[in-house]
Amino acid sequence: MTFEWIDTGFFYADGGVMFGNIPKRAWQRRLPADHENRCLMVMRTGLIRTNDHRIILIDVGTGTKHLKKLSYYVFFDLIDLKEALLKRKIQPADVTDIILTHLHFDHCGYITENDSSGKISLSFPKARHWISQKQWDNYHHPHPLEKDSYFKNDLALLKKEGLYTLTHDIRQLNKDLILYEMDGHTPGQLVPFIQTNEQPIIFAGDVLPLAAQLSPKWISSYDLNPKDSYTNKLKLLTLAKQTHSKILFCHDAKQPLSDIL
Repeated sequence: MTFEWIDTGFFYADGGVMFGNIPKRAWQRRLPADHENRCLMVMRTGLIRTNDHRIILIDVGTGTKHLKKLSYYVFFDLIDLKEALLKRKIQPADVTDIILTHLHFDHCGYITENDSSGKISLSFPKARHWISQKQWDNYHHPHPLEKDSYFKNDLALLKKEGLYTLTHDIRQLNKDLILYEMDGHTPGQLVPFIQTNEQPIIFAGDVLPLAAQLSPKWISSYDLNPKDSYTNKLKLLTLAKQTHSKILFCHDAKQPLSDIL
């Protein structure tokens, strides 16, 4: 099984929000902010190709449907994920599976797209979408503090077509790909563990989005339950150390990977 990542675009997030109760004098040494206190973020998609001809994506970025509503984040240099895949000789219909770590707009927005007439369609029409049961339930009944992170029309067509499978706790998609479930940032976030031909990789998602947040207590204010975030960040770091895995940071524009020694 081979793995690579694709950067689908950039945006800005407020540094104070990204680092919660950590003082700016501490966090800005790890991740500089601009004059408006904004930190540069990337949206990262994982691409897995297996020996049995499965093409698997992990997260798909925000797409372009909601950019006017999300102007605060100043999205820029967005790429069309389908075009990036075509450069790798992968057609949209070739994608067999999409793992959605969670259903916030910057991770799942591009599972559907609007054509020139405004009609919505699935971006990858044959893909089975993997979502945790907890995150699916939370998407439909979000906490008021989290509801602005979801857009209901992102999954409406997917739900209608039935091209999704809900997971519980730990799910093994094949012998080299395991989905762990970790709460904190949001209920039931999926964390893929990928046994590649070289070294295992853990796609950390928003359990650990930035290398600057490796310290377990450095928790974002975006996290709905900080205590669970702390517990599951330790769980993720322990898994990485025990399996000699690299951690892939989905939002770190400067450092995509890190070993845990």
